[in-house]
Amino acid sequence: MKKILLISLIALAIIFNPKVSSSQAFQNGDNVLGVGIGFGSSLSYFSAGSVSPAISLQYEHGNWAVGGPGVISLGGYLGYQKSSYDYTYPYYFNSYNTYYSYSESLTYWVIGIRSAYHYNGLNTKDWDLYGGLMLSYDIASFSYSSNNQNFDNNYRGSYGSGLGISLYLGARYFVSDKFALFAEVGYGISDFNLGVALKL
Repeated sequence: MKKILLISLIALAIIFNPKVSSSQAFQNGDNVLGVGIGFGSSLSYFSAGSVSPAISLQYEHGNWAVGGPGVISLGGYLGYQKSSYDYTYPYYFNSYNTYYSYSESLTYWVIGIRSAYHYNGLNTKDWDLYGGLMLSYDIASFSYSSNNQNFDNNYRGSYGSGLGISLYLGARYFVSDKFALFAEVGYGISDFNLGVALKL
């Protein structure tokens, strides 16, 4: 009876002592895949027309357990968004039988390498708080077409590709052992992202 009581007390101490518990939302060796939809962006878009949703795909692996306590992850990022504008106008203002039209589109791809520090001091399997750095290459693709050969589009060639570096902060809430909801703030295909994540 004393042995059973002693074993029960030790078990309770392990369960309720946060320093002993190893239950964490993100641990060394974990793999997480996420899909997000973004809002707001520092990338250039047309002032009129339509803009597609900003979609991002991200993956990360828990590489190093470090003090703090926490885990440092390394992974990749892919973002996409497209804006377009179409316009039609009459060839002569006093005649509506002939029309000129033009169409232009701007597509952005963001390809990045990310590394984040995941804070495990909360000792919970539900919340994953993290912040990190991303090195990216932003690819801008502009296209234009018109049936008016005399129309000179001044925006042609003004959108360029290039390297980018940014900071970001995020939080995941695991509704189950494998499935989470997340929110991120920081530069990517958009400034603010909401999405879902799956622990592989």
